[in-house]
Amino acid sequence: MSSSGKTITVIGSGLIGRSWAMVFASGGYRVRIYDNQPGLAAKAITEIRKQLGELEEASMLRGKLSSSDQLALLSSHDDLEKALEGAFFIQESVFEDLGAKQSVFQAVERLVGSEVILSSSTSCLLPSNVFSAVQMPNRCIVSHPVNPPYYIKLVELVPHPATLGAVVDATHTLMTQVGQCPVRLNKEIDGFALNRVQYAIIAESWRLVEEGVISVRDIDLVMSEGLGMRYAFIGPMETMHLNAPVGLEDYLQRYRTGMRRVLSAAGPVPQFSGEAAERITKEMSELIPSQQEHLSARRERRDHLLMGLARLKKEKH
Repeated sequence: MSSSGKTITVIGSGLIGRSWAMVFASGGYRVRIYDNQPGLAAKAITEIRKQLGELEEASMLRGKLSSSDQLALLSSHDDLEKALEGAFFIQESVFEDLGAKQSVFQAVERLVGSEVILSSSTSCLLPSNVFSAVQMPNRCIVSHPVNPPYYIKLVELVPHPATLGAVVDATHTLMTQVGQCPVRLNKEIDGFALNRVQYAIIAESWRLVEEGVISVRDIDLVMSEGLGMRYAFIGPMETMHLNAPVGLEDYLQRYRTGMRRVLSAAGPVPQFSGEAAERITKEMSELIPSQQEHLSARRERRDHLLMGLARLKKEKH
């Protein structure tokens, strides 16, 4: 898929919308940013200009174009019809509200041709619900990014039950071409893949802290200094395959009994509320206070570290 002259419309100018615009522009696509709140799309481009300059200075700018060339591919729009003109792909990135997303796609469908792909950034809403009011759901798909998408390249592609295979293929090709790492879900499922795995980790971590087995600080270290070191480069299936002398079959023979024993002893799904939540929140806030200046500093640190990890992963590929 050549990006030359091709246009993508991003609907919503918040953090995810801005990130998508930067990703698509890095691949050479013209990007029209639309927001129904006048002036917000233009404000987003101002923020993107600042970010692209910082990335270029840090030698972390994605794509082959300079920051100024990428910026020239962006335009802001307060009129939806004008924002959609000539676009072959629409990436919706409004806030996570089912009614709002349904309204967006109803409005968009009336203004674009049948060949245009309609994609949602939703992180938890099922495609069959997001696109329930669309007349042609066969050209609809969820493309769920991971925050922040510019540094974390995974995109979950989740089809509506009616989505055509060609639409999944075209979206996969686009995401690959702009440097993301798309994964295909063969059917929709609550939580998709990433959040189902993430919530399983959160639940067990929460149970261990709630039951007094380990502290908040130390359970985070179990991930950041232990499992996370491996998982930044290989996944759980390959980890098992490499952790036994003769691969996965050997691993299962050695450890399946122990895995079943530990998993069967896991407690119920935590409520994430009440006294336990108050205690765990207090412990977390003692490590990192909840005031905005402290949280902003940690987010900045996170993004800086992710930038370095992204550079390392790029070098290792």
